[in-house]
Amino acid sequence: MRADYKELDTTKTYLITGAAGFIDYFLAKRLLEQGCRVICIDNLNDYYDVSLKQARLEKLMQTKSSGIFTFLKGDISDKDMVNTAFSKYKPHIVVNLAAQAGVRYSIENPDAYIQSNIIGFYNILEACRHSYDQADNQHSNYQGVEHLVYASSSSVYGANKKVPFSEGDFVDNPVSLYAATKKSNELMAYTYSHLYNIPAIGLRFFTV
Repeated sequence: MRADYKELDTTKTYLITGAAGFIDYFLAKRLLEQGCRVICIDNLNDYYDVSLKQARLEKLMQTKSSGIFTFLKGDISDKDMVNTAFSKYKPHIVVNLAAQAGVRYSIENPDAYIQSNIIGFYNILEACRHSYDQADNQHSNYQGVEHLVYASSSSVYGANKKVPFSEGDFVDNPVSLYAATKKSNELMAYTYSHLYNIPAIGLRFFTV
């Protein structure tokens, strides 16, 4: 997917989950520099260095731009928090990058992966779906979420030995719970896109 930042619509509101992460930070920074309104959600868990996450957030708050930055500390597995954020800020573009990362850690703490990667992603999908309910309000110009971009993972390729990988490769044999949750995200997103016409695209990130 080609990213042409010069064509960004700065009248749109962008909601980014996992905003203190590596990819998330640079995305939010670029959007702010382009003059966009950016709403960021992160629970600041300690899987990665919390001080590094806080430093990124401070830089975002200090970014000199015409954009508007709002940070919400919260977990996407908290459905009420997610729904409140969508209702209050009415995002046009949603970028879900929040997730419990790590293949080995999924063996030690599987609960964290189900909470964040399955329940959390489900909450995001539901919020996108119900954003169209607000579009039915005749007194609102908001038409609901226009696009959902979410992080999948190269781990969905499992033990696939064919190189290079292709989007058309068979990916039904994940070899870790982390990979299984990411494959589940792709299936969930496809279903919601089919049922509720939510434009969605998943990115199978390799190690970044």
